[in-house]
Amino acid sequence: MTKQRRHFRKGAASFLRAGWPIMAVLVLAAVLRLDGIGFGLPALNDPDEPLFMMLAFDMLNRGSLDPQWFGHPGTITLYSLAAVMVAVAGAGLASGAFADLNAFASAVYADPGLVILPARIMIAACSVLCVWLTYLIGLRLWGKAAGLVAALMLAVNAVHITWSQIIRTDVQASVFMLLCVLAAMNIARRGLARDYVLAGMFAGLACATKWPAALIGLSALAAAAPAALRGNWRKALLIPLAAGAALLIASPFLLFSYDRVLHDLAGEARTAHPGATGGGPLDNLWWYVSGPLAQSFGLPGLVLAIAGLVGATYSSRIWRIAVLPGFAVFLAAICVQSLVWERWLVPLLPFFALCAGWALQRAASALQRPTARIALPLATTLAIVPMAIASYAASAERRTDTRQLASAWIFANAPPGSTILVEHAAVDLVQGPYTVLFPFGAAGCIDGGKVLRGQVSPAELEANRQGNPVVDLGDLKPAQFAACRADFAVLTHFDRYRQDQVRFPQQWANYYAFVRGGNEAAIFLPNDGAVGGPPVRIIAFGDR
Repeated sequence: MTKQRRHFRKGAASFLRAGWPIMAVLVLAAVLRLDGIGFGLPALNDPDEPLFMMLAFDMLNRGSLDPQWFGHPGTITLYSLAAVMVAVAGAGLASGAFADLNAFASAVYADPGLVILPARIMIAACSVLCVWLTYLIGLRLWGKAAGLVAALMLAVNAVHITWSQIIRTDVQASVFMLLCVLAAMNIARRGLARDYVLAGMFAGLACATKWPAALIGLSALAAAAPAALRGNWRKALLIPLAAGAALLIASPFLLFSYDRVLHDLAGEARTAHPGATGGGPLDNLWWYVSGPLAQSFGLPGLVLAIAGLVGATYSSRIWRIAVLPGFAVFLAAICVQSLVWERWLVPLLPFFALCAGWALQRAASALQRPTARIALPLATTLAIVPMAIASYAASAERRTDTRQLASAWIFANAPPGSTILVEHAAVDLVQGPYTVLFPFGAAGCIDGGKVLRGQVSPAELEANRQGNPVVDLGDLKPAQFAACRADFAVLTHFDRYRQDQVRFPQQWANYYAFVRGGNEAAIFLPNDGAVGGPPVRIIAFGDR
């Protein structure tokens, strides 16, 4: 055996001995995120998944890199989805599954799961990368133990797992935010020019994925502040310059289509949403802490995270100047919004996990060495168990959703040839022996088959949505109800408007008028740990 080979084998063995714990955590993270990732298919339960996929498919269909939508702005996510579609089409053409691109397009419209599932897997891969980056940040801040605990807590976090299985921008934005933080830490420690450039570049890419993610650039600027105050301010300019360049390179049509950007941003700036309207900043902060954070971290994990946030801020200089600024401002930014969404917390979960890792590592280091070796794994296990239980319950809820239960009821009870009105993307019903109608905003109700056959473009969808986050019966005019006549109506937003009648009186009046004369044939309610989704009511109209 040559000297080089012996050296390589020795290095590989050393790496495996040192690296197996984090590799085990990453495998666990991947398993949890891939488990049940095909939930709901072929139906699409999340309202934005079909929009993102339609936009990406439309880019390919037009042969253009212009997304023609900049609401998030979501450009990197849309390009990633387009790449996934190209890969699926290429594999299908090479294997003979599709005769040509037209056959591929027809197959996708008939069963969106062909591209939805690979796209979800791509988002899940980004989520596992977040776990790895969280470990690296913890390792470089406070050591291997803190990094491992933080990575493990993020790996089993129920909220992070949930949004890792859905095609949205939050998880991908988190990747660039964490990379920016790593670069900011390098700025604080060594201050090489490339660290400034990388920090700005990752902040720009984060912004190209989701607008508010650009706030992580404040961590890089804060890390650069001490050197700038000592007179080395020229390097600090590299951060905004690199950020702007990365943003425009990743999403050049932001500059060319600025009028469209302003239009889409205005559409995203809503002050009320049924079931998601917040209060003041303190009310919103309490909603996030007592809701998604407490549910996904459990009481022990939440206490550790809060204690670690206070302790690390007091004792860790690198945390204080290179991590905390972007994290704290991002948290403040979501708390001052008019709406509250669980998914907005996703980019902050790695930082809360890091705080919990600091708290456990610091508590263990205060003990004598033999005791610490036992105490740290034991305390970590006690903190992880409630999180794992919450993750299992959330997974069970995704597997058994009220919308799929409603579809099963329709298949069992609605005669073939019936007309079914649905408010979610019930592709499973469209594939059945029914005429399926979708509320379509200003256009009234349209044939769901037209959507699946590609006869409705993303531009038409956006125009008819008229800035509304979802299209439902509440936003139709009573004069449009004639086009929505159906034998059965599967209503997924009815209860949200009924519970918020004061804020949405007209929408509730529309629902009340629509269901009048019908009979409630079935109702499917969520059940914690068993059934997920919104309350779904099936209204039967015998005279229609």
